[in-house]
Amino acid sequence: MWFWFAARRTRQRGQGLVEYALILVLVAIVVIGVLTTMGTKIQAAFQDIVNKLGG
Repeated sequence: MWFWFAARRTRQRGQGLVEYALILVLVAIVVIGVLTTMGTKIQAAFQDIVNKLGG
């Protein structure tokens, strides 16, 4: 009986880690997508700031 409880707790802990990993992958995909589509605009904005500061 004890082994059943221990195995269940381990499975739940492993399931939680998998869920966090999936969320992390989803966030990474969204960030990569945003940076890909907005990358040139962000680069132009930073370059404009550098030019205005005299760089």
